[in-house]
Amino acid sequence: MRFLNDIQPSYDLTYDDVFMVPSRSAVGSRQDVDLGSPDGTGTTIPLVVANMTAIAGRRMAETVARRGGLVVIPQDIPIEVVTEVVSWVKSRHHVLDTPIVLAPHQTVADALALLPKRAHNAGVVVDEGHRPVGVVTDADLSGVDRFTQLEEVMSKDLLLIDADLDPGRAFDTLDAANRRYAPAVDAEGRLAGILTRKGALRATLYTPATDVNGGLRIAAAVGINGDVAGKAAQLLAAGVDTLVIDTAHGHQESMISAVKLVRDLDPRVPLVAGNIVSAEGVRDLVEAGADIVKVGVGPGAMCTTRMMTGVGRPQFSAVLECAAEARRHGKHVWADGGIRHPRDVAMALAAGASNVMIGSWFAGTYESPGDLQQDADGRLYKESFGMASARAVRNRTSEESSYDRARKALFEEGISTSRMFLDPTRPGVEDLIDSIIAGVRSSCTYAGAGSLEELAEKAIVGIQSAAGYAEGKPLHASWV
Repeated sequence: MRFLNDIQPSYDLTYDDVFMVPSRSAVGSRQDVDLGSPDGTGTTIPLVVANMTAIAGRRMAETVARRGGLVVIPQDIPIEVVTEVVSWVKSRHHVLDTPIVLAPHQTVADALALLPKRAHNAGVVVDEGHRPVGVVTDADLSGVDRFTQLEEVMSKDLLLIDADLDPGRAFDTLDAANRRYAPAVDAEGRLAGILTRKGALRATLYTPATDVNGGLRIAAAVGINGDVAGKAAQLLAAGVDTLVIDTAHGHQESMISAVKLVRDLDPRVPLVAGNIVSAEGVRDLVEAGADIVKVGVGPGAMCTTRMMTGVGRPQFSAVLECAAEARRHGKHVWADGGIRHPRDVAMALAAGASNVMIGSWFAGTYESPGDLQQDADGRLYKESFGMASARAVRNRTSEESSYDRARKALFEEGISTSRMFLDPTRPGVEDLIDSIIAGVRSSCTYAGAGSLEELAEKAIVGIQSAAGYAEGKPLHASWV
């Protein structure tokens, strides 16, 4: 990457401060761009879901890996749960979504509690042999007594598709029948999953992030306190594909020691450590054994670090400097925080990031772990909170004494509760991924880049005023 007219900025820059200049391009189509990351994590699109309790759960991990990204399970999840989640995610189908399964004798209330857990918003009713006998949606349950059994309201007009049907043919089948979704069955007629028209289409556009055995990839985080090596060994034994050593201030002796301890375990997966914002921080963590360094202090939507402490750094400049240093060592960086729009992902990649972490933006989706709620105006939302907030600290210190917990609760650098509203036009994480990846692919073609490495090499970046940034925003209503 180089700055327009080779003008070097005299101050640090955020994503809003910069823009990309179009260059002569030989890239014929957006789909010709290879978005696979070179950092060894196996992602086929450069997106990593941040290790936040309100965001990174099993449904998110399954869905994002199916589209080529990676989810990092938070450090405060018990190892028994992480082990079960890893096994579950790796067993998921590469094309079919995991269905909401219901029995004919279950009630409307049971279905209503489960339908918001999936973006396809449909439940499949099965018999004792796990064969589909009906489907239910919100429309079927509207205005119906909550104690009514599903066999009385379910739609029995089923279109069943073969679980191994080519996604392109499956799309044609659904389109010809004017169906939004259909249960998929195996050779014995048992339910294997559910497929929507969009899901079938996406399966032709995305490549899943899979391990050597064909299982969907998943990552997990460990903190720097306590038995770090022991916890890391347990996560590796559970089968995680990337291990993240995570703390808010990554450039400290405890982090460097933790990285060395985990490196001594000889993990055969990428080792990520952070967070830092300087070249010196990159050098120290790489020398300790990190393969990837996580960059970002204070840019996250749930983070109050900069306002509380004055510590941090504008994210674009932090990623640019840290990525350059990592390249000198043959390593990589993840850009963590500050992502508000698809353009921000493109700018982070232009600055040299091998993957871009997204947190709060994905909290307001069907796939995040929280319960779907509704405000007084009928808008759907989920609650999110920062991982350095009092709420997160309470969860993380639940096994400590009341005295120690009370002391730690006094020091917080994050928002404990925030409403993340679902976008009515993009309520699922896949909808947001579509938007982001469409933008990134176009950015690459504008820059004449056929890969992420070429984007970081060829991008020409300029510096703009606040008015310049505002000029680039679309106008959703007439100005007269």
